[in-house]
Amino acid sequence: MKDYLFVCGTLRSEYVAGEIAEVMQRLRSLGAASVQGRLHDFGDYPGAVLDSAADTLIHGELFELPHDEVTLAALDEYEDFDPRVPAKGLFVRRRVNISDASRQNVEGWIYVYNGDPGNVPIIAGGKWTKPTA
Repeated sequence: MKDYLFVCGTLRSEYVAGEIAEVMQRLRSLGAASVQGRLHDFGDYPGAVLDSAADTLIHGELFELPHDEVTLAALDEYEDFDPRVPAKGLFVRRRVNISDASRQNVEGWIYVYNGDPGNVPIIAGGKWTKPTA
């Protein structure tokens, strides 16, 4: 059975950091995709907040995960997510309905902000851009 990952920040192909690049090369990019919710701008990274009632979309990229446990574990570590203690990390991994560019829906994983973003600005248009130095 195929499993998917939706990314909207530092794991996107154009922004992937050297420390996780080798892991991301194990995944197969399926192109542009979106999920319902809001994307908050924390500066060096975005924070996704899911909201199925939202009329806004988070735009990102859809990947097919390989059939191994090592890849997802490495991604969890990069995103500061411990599945044994989910409340501890900055992000938490959740299942979500993802729409790809052809409007087909698949269920897959997303890392969402683990808490209340408070007054952190919402990214208009739902697509994060990495700040330039």
